[in-house]
Amino acid sequence: MSNESDAADAGAVDRERERHEPAVAPSGFELGTDGPKVILAGLDGSDSSWRATAYAAGLARRQGALLAVAYIQPILGAATALAGAAVEETTQEIADELLAALREAEHRMREVWRVRWRFLTMRGDPYTGLAKLADELRADAVVVGVSEKAGHKVIGSVAVRLVKAGRWPVTVVP
Repeated sequence: MSNESDAADAGAVDRERERHEPAVAPSGFELGTDGPKVILAGLDGSDSSWRATAYAAGLARRQGALLAVAYIQPILGAATALAGAAVEETTQEIADELLAALREAEHRMREVWRVRWRFLTMRGDPYTGLAKLADELRADAVVVGVSEKAGHKVIGSVAVRLVKAGRWPVTVVP
């Protein structure tokens, strides 16, 4: 019987400690938070990336999370390096057009639902850029569209690479 009472006393001490000390994971994140805080969506202007952004917006709205929409401006190969400033200007124009389209969609839908969102853009490889942003934002989920390029079935798409990284839950929207 003394073993049972000792175990009960130890359990009482542990429960008392839990009431006064927040549960913190070794990585520094608080355990037991309700739902995601940041959902990252990759947007490149393709139909599937727009569907992924809409899906992520719905998730963010339902969960009360921040929607981070990211456009990674591709760095083009050496053949286009000679074009330099013109290529950089074009990718910035694409980023500006995507941001304008997001604002327009928000305006159209504001009576139906609201979601907190940010638009982020950076230059680089799409996989590396999304992975970096997901880590920096501490994204709870990443949502991307399925690749519409035939070559990606052979060499792997951004979506496949994100899933294989295994660092965040990834949803791939068709």
